[in-house]
Amino acid sequence: MAEKKQQETKEIKIEIQLDEETAQGVYSNLLVTNHSDSEFILDFVFLQPQAPRAKVRSRVVTSPRHAKRMLASLHENVRKFEEQFGQIDLGPVPDAKTVGKYH
Repeated sequence: MAEKKQQETKEIKIEIQLDEETAQGVYSNLLVTNHSDSEFILDFVFLQPQAPRAKVRSRVVTSPRHAKRMLASLHENVRKFEEQFGQIDLGPVPDAKTVGKYH
């Protein structure tokens, strides 16, 4: 039984490849999140100050399980960031009536 448990906890090494264009990243200052019964859709948007339109820069579609894992990972990283650099000030909250209305 103990041998089986050891096999289950073996660390899997994954080689992650990152091309130059993807490594540059894209800037986003707004996230629009939607979901269905089988997936989460995350739209990373760039909203220019005082501009009437915003553009989706990247869309990530993922499973509910992975969305929950991402949430836990992001929560842990924000906690570590605030431990090192101090509390993050969220500033004013955008009006919910205007956020998420895009074409």
